[in-house]
Amino acid sequence: MRATLPPDEAQRLRSLRDYHVLNTPPEAAFDDLTLLAAQITQAPIALISLVDESRQWFKSRHGIDTCETPRDRAFCSHAILQKDTVMEVPDSKLDPRFADNLLVTGAPHIRFYAGAPLVSRDGQALGTLCVFDHRPRKLEAAQIAALSALSRQVMTRLELHRQEAQLMKSEQETQRLLALAEQSRAALLSVIEDEQQAGSQLRESEARFRELAEKIDEVFWITDPLRQQVLYISPAYETIWQRTCASLYAAPGNWLAAIHPDDRMRVMAAEACQVSGDYDETYRILRPDGNVRWIHDRAFPVRDSQGLALRIVGTAKDITESKNLEAQYLRVQRMESIGTLAGGIAHDLNNVLTPILLSIGLLKRQEQNPLRLSILATIEDSAQRGAAMVKQVLSFARGVEGQQLQVQIGRLLKEIEKIANETFLKNILVRCDVPPDLWVVKGDPTQLHQVLLNLSVNARDAMPNGGTLTLSASNIMLDEQYAAMNLEARPGPHVRIAVGDNGTGMTPEVMERIFEPFFTTKELGKGTGLGLSTTTAIIKSHGGFMQVESKVGAGTQFQVYLPAQLESGVEDVNEAPAPESPSGGHGELVLVVDDEATVRKVTQQTLESSGYRVVLAADGIEAVSIYAARKQEIAVVITDMMMPVMDGPRMIQVLLRINPQVRIIAASGLHAHAASMGVRQFIPKPYTAETLLKTLHLVLQV
Repeated sequence: MRATLPPDEAQRLRSLRDYHVLNTPPEAAFDDLTLLAAQITQAPIALISLVDESRQWFKSRHGIDTCETPRDRAFCSHAILQKDTVMEVPDSKLDPRFADNLLVTGAPHIRFYAGAPLVSRDGQALGTLCVFDHRPRKLEAAQIAALSALSRQVMTRLELHRQEAQLMKSEQETQRLLALAEQSRAALLSVIEDEQQAGSQLRESEARFRELAEKIDEVFWITDPLRQQVLYISPAYETIWQRTCASLYAAPGNWLAAIHPDDRMRVMAAEACQVSGDYDETYRILRPDGNVRWIHDRAFPVRDSQGLALRIVGTAKDITESKNLEAQYLRVQRMESIGTLAGGIAHDLNNVLTPILLSIGLLKRQEQNPLRLSILATIEDSAQRGAAMVKQVLSFARGVEGQQLQVQIGRLLKEIEKIANETFLKNILVRCDVPPDLWVVKGDPTQLHQVLLNLSVNARDAMPNGGTLTLSASNIMLDEQYAAMNLEARPGPHVRIAVGDNGTGMTPEVMERIFEPFFTTKELGKGTGLGLSTTTAIIKSHGGFMQVESKVGAGTQFQVYLPAQLESGVEDVNEAPAPESPSGGHGELVLVVDDEATVRKVTQQTLESSGYRVVLAADGIEAVSIYAARKQEIAVVITDMMMPVMDGPRMIQVLLRINPQVRIIAASGLHAHAASMGVRQFIPKPYTAETLLKTLHLVLQV
């Protein structure tokens, strides 16, 4: 069945062509991502497919020879119609869209397909990162998530591809300009050697040169290396440097004075190479207002017939935006790597803290001595603090998911203002400015409250001698140009939240690292370094992004951008009633599945002390074997979700096939979509004895 065209097909095709990637040669960066997708999904065929007007063209392919197919046969033509999800076809012969497709009925006999859309900055689905198999099958949740993550990496590479094309176009324009300058060289040399004979030619050449040089964005300059004079500087110098051309004619040394101190000595050393034609430098300049810009500067000599360099001609281009994009891309890669490591560490810590909390619950129930109870309370409080830190690490590492409600940011800011006035030192003045027509955002109010509180506490700590904490919000519409210059931004309506202080400020070196987990400038014991990394994870999970501006001695301002909904209204949040206190078991048999021996042992002791019988399994395969033999006896299965050999989700699928009515409680330190897997309850690790027993009691009542 031929797929319908997207409603914005013309815009989608324009967006695809803006990336200048169609019909380009293979590239290792894309091939690596394609191969990784095939390995993760265990699929024999993997493609990066771009859907053109009448075909789908493969930028990268694994397991197939052809480089394109007609669009009317393409599975990806259907996949681009759903931009936000991975399209999965478990069995193409059972799907009316593809049952008679020539790719299904003939070679290569496709039976399974999964495609993650490649969504551009302006929200257009350009194609997919997709995998095929010759047999019917389905992907696991982790494989779908990985395929989606890899599709975003493909888009990041495509975005860099587009930026490189733009830079190449600019380079070509610069080369054209240099070629024109070279054409004028003969006239300039003639004037120097015989000014009277070639005077009219010089005037004509200079007129053509000035007309061209004053129309381009780059700075075009000419110097006399013998007299150390600036002969010409184009008007773009005043735009980029924000200094007058007249000041440079009067004092050529002002050019070096504007270079950033960290780059100045290197550029001064390279300047001596201009007469040899070996000058190509990238450096930073400081504008009079303190703003830093990146410059790419090149030059070549103009020589007379004896080879003496009489003039130096060069161009200087502002490449700040390209540098910012490169820095954002590198930061995203670094944070993803750190997040993977932090998630693994946090998972192991949860398995350490769980038996501690369960053991405390057992001991408290058997202890009457007030002193020992006080000691146990202290241990429990410390373990709970550790668990809270682990949750912050997981929020950073895996992202956070919560309620999706309409939230009025103004109310949250007023609550933060009240908290700050009541708890912060009196030498800190709190100012809150919220317009009455502020748009609403969709998200979790508790998580957004945590974001604002984290930023406000950081602002307080940056003002040890007092100051002003400023909370404000405003409506802003981000256009496509702004989104193109900020990797994390998307066009559309946003609410911009600003949390600022006039405290100590930060150096550029500190600002580069503030979002890294465990990095902190606070004294030992006064900060974990998780606040801003958790804040970033929450904002990203809400589809937003954050920017920061700071100057040493002048304070800091964090700006949070959240996608807005133009309609008004706030959904009511009703708290769920607290579960009834457990009355204890009556000999029910509970199967406990966990690869950590200490977790199994303490869980068994906790349940048996409350009247339950317990049978243990160390992994999913052992658990399936036990359940198959004793399914009539086992009342509930309590299982960890991350285990070797056979993990929790795959074990749950097998148990449901054995008994669709099986009662299952899933436990994990990572977020799990428990309900979608047929699980009755989900308890986050580390959990206390009270939480475990209440959840078990609740499941047995159903």
